[in-house]
Amino acid sequence: MTFDFTYIQLMKVISHVQREQGEWILHSLMVEGCDVPFKFKRKGNYQSLKGARVNMTYYSDQETVGGMNFEIMKVVRIKRG
Repeated sequence: MTFDFTYIQLMKVISHVQREQGEWILHSLMVEGCDVPFKFKRKGNYQSLKGARVNMTYYSDQETVGGMNFEIMKVVRIKRG
């Protein structure tokens, strides 16, 4: 499996949702100008990134929910910009 990583700078976060998934916290971000969610897992909660500008490295992936495939972006690295 090969990943084509993409790096974006100073994207504005318009939504940041955090929810528990077992022992992990699943983070979902929506950024300005993009209608695909950016997702990543961490061991703990983050301060809300809503309204912040972030730099991210990510790759495109598919997620199946209820038998339907949805495009998502898997975040490898995220940092406030």
